[in-house]
Amino acid sequence: MAPLESLEKEYPLIDSNFQSFCASHGIFSVEDFLLHDLDALLSFTDNHSTSQTLKQGIDQLISIIDALHPPLLNGLQLLEDAQRNKHVLSTGCEGIDALLRGGLREGQLTELVGSSSSGKTQACLLSASTVVAKHKSSVIYLDTGNSFSPQRIAHFVGQSSGHIFGNQADHMLKKVLDRIICYSVFDVYQMFDVLHQLKINLRSEIVKSNQHVRLLIVDSISSLITPILGGSGPQGHALMISAGFLLKKLAHEHNIAVLVTNHVVGGDDGISKTAMGESWKSVPHVRILLSRDCGSNVCNISILKPPSMVCHLIRKFLYDVVYVS
Repeated sequence: MAPLESLEKEYPLIDSNFQSFCASHGIFSVEDFLLHDLDALLSFTDNHSTSQTLKQGIDQLISIIDALHPPLLNGLQLLEDAQRNKHVLSTGCEGIDALLRGGLREGQLTELVGSSSSGKTQACLLSASTVVAKHKSSVIYLDTGNSFSPQRIAHFVGQSSGHIFGNQADHMLKKVLDRIICYSVFDVYQMFDVLHQLKINLRSEIVKSNQHVRLLIVDSISSLITPILGGSGPQGHALMISAGFLLKKLAHEHNIAVLVTNHVVGGDDGISKTAMGESWKSVPHVRILLSRDCGSNVCNISILKPPSMVCHLIRKFLYDVVYVS
């Protein structure tokens, strides 16, 4: 959910006067509003000359929050929706596609989990270049650690189009890079801003080059969420859940495949576990574990979630060691 100031353009009642009133009570975002005592906030409006307008602004915010709740669907409606709208996008990696039964599923959030240098960013870049080249679609790429690399994209495009040379190859590479819309995002609030603007653009069918967005990548979401989870208050946890909810909402409503990366941390018993805690575990539809053999460019992949896809078979695949990160 976005900061209040980003809502003003779409919702006129959330104007500077309303934002100032909220700021005086420590409310700067929808998350802050959710954590505040609503009855107390309404009573404070009576002390202002614009009391009625402020109350209308509060009602507007409540309506925005209510609109975020997905509609209730019965089993038949869910099946029809899956058959009609949800497709599979190849990641470009045969090992991953084989375990995912074709690739990333539109309408779902897939999480790549692994330690540093396990191949998470490599998989994201390969997926981005493949979706653009194979499916003629656009990709939104949120880069949280300056790891996006046009050189790697060029490498993948060159591998997939080995029979094309010269100007034609350069044109293909330019076309692929033009359809990967990359944002540098360094905190969770920037991410909310980008996602909220993406939601507005998708509703208005405004995307770069008039290409349909079919893949959204956040590499890595844990680097944005983990720093805000250390405090004693509930705000960090609320922001994490809101981020997961918004990503899944974008996936479902606009038939987008969402791919995020998460790192692993050491557990109390010495066994590595995924970051962001137990509450986050319920967010991804699919969770994939990536690892690398020590001193090798062989990567291993296994599925941790959902149970119906979990198998003990570990697929091995090679990455060019020059490009692994």
